[in-house]
Amino acid sequence: MKTEYEAVIGIECHVELRTNTKMFCGCRNEFGGEPNTLVCPVCLGMPGALPVPNRRAIEHMVAAGLAFGSAIPAFSKFDRKNYFYPDMPKDYQISQYDMPLCEGGTVRYWLDDGTMRECRLTRIHLEEDTGKSTHAGSDDGRIAGSSYSLVDFNRAGVPLMECVSEPDLRTSQEAVGYLESLRRTLLALGVSDVKMEEGSLRCDANVSIRPVGASEFGTKTEIKNMNSFRSVERAIESEIARQTEIVSSGGRIVQETRGWDEVNGTTHSMRSKEEAHDYRYFPDPDLVPLEISSDDVERLRGTLPELPWQRFERYATEYGLATKQATQLIDNPSLGAYFDRVVAESSNPHQSSNFVLGDLSRLANETGVPVAESKVAPEHLAELVGLVESKRVNSKIAKELLGRMWDGAGSPAAIVEREGLAQTSDPAAIERFVDDAIAAHPEVAAEYRAGKTNVLGFLVGQIMKASRGKADPALVNELVRKKLC
Repeated sequence: MKTEYEAVIGIECHVELRTNTKMFCGCRNEFGGEPNTLVCPVCLGMPGALPVPNRRAIEHMVAAGLAFGSAIPAFSKFDRKNYFYPDMPKDYQISQYDMPLCEGGTVRYWLDDGTMRECRLTRIHLEEDTGKSTHAGSDDGRIAGSSYSLVDFNRAGVPLMECVSEPDLRTSQEAVGYLESLRRTLLALGVSDVKMEEGSLRCDANVSIRPVGASEFGTKTEIKNMNSFRSVERAIESEIARQTEIVSSGGRIVQETRGWDEVNGTTHSMRSKEEAHDYRYFPDPDLVPLEISSDDVERLRGTLPELPWQRFERYATEYGLATKQATQLIDNPSLGAYFDRVVAESSNPHQSSNFVLGDLSRLANETGVPVAESKVAPEHLAELVGLVESKRVNSKIAKELLGRMWDGAGSPAAIVEREGLAQTSDPAAIERFVDDAIAAHPEVAAEYRAGKTNVLGFLVGQIMKASRGKADPALVNELVRKKLC
């Protein structure tokens, strides 16, 4: 009998914080620059150079913890995490071990079908980033087979937030949903630019499998070198398949760190997985413990914006938007803010989203001007929504008005009033247009009566043209069918 397995997934996510300077020195915290130019004796670990914590980075950490519902202890401290890599100038990393800034918490996220899920956090702690090694001469950029290596210490000492999740995720889709929600939240807080392509957001996945229904965890492996959410999904799927094949054939999973090969779509062994005791943590003697006052915590709590998962629930539950529409608005903050202003004026979220995500976004793409920076003021778009809702204008006229508003025409109600563009819903007036169209095209009318109903569109088109697009399309269709019965 074949045993079914389920995956158990936890995520360790590293996020570079958005500060002017590095974590423990005054060097600029910025991406790029000539190698080894954004360095000083402190971030290079020179003898006698003493670190001083970055207050802004600590505030970013507390804000993130509050957003995820973490506990903020009154006391925290920094520890030395000892290990040697060429990109570690001091041969140790200043990190946090047993007294992190944020304890526990929950990341709320949604899947493509709109289902809301939760993943618990173990902790969020603060540390310094390492430098960056470049291995030249190898086909895949790895040290194996390279001719020589170069190291750039510009990134060394940059404030780094590490979010460690509980093993609550079961599929690669859940892992990606979790990461997307984490990224959206940190972006909304303004604590990081979370750009994976620049390394300010990096994640590792811990993956194991176990028989469905089992409570004990299997042996886990850690996957590294994933540079996009698509890579995360593919790497986890590949590792689940690899482990399932090994266990199903009677083999045993080895606890190790594995790298992701984007080209071949497989993971490969890198090294044995380290345990906490391997790092010989101890309190950093150069840094005094941190005391976080309750006043500071409450001050930062008061700065929190509406969080992405809260916006999703508002859009999906209160407004009734589809998951794709809600996600589009959340992932484009300026567009979402514009949409919220339109809804506040129109009280019609459905029609507002149709315009904002439809014709208005199309015009933005065609012109390269963001919707929020266009000449279409939110109150004028709300006015157009009201004109459509009250049936004063039809969809054709509305589209024409929106194009003119984009060019700076201003109030659509004023244009309609000035140019007599209001929709005609008077049955007697529309009946005259219908009679004229049927009289002008008797052969088409005969075809319709003979059963060729697809010609109806031609007659309706002629009527709309004659009325300059102002006739109520629904009433036009009703009268044409009645006349041709």
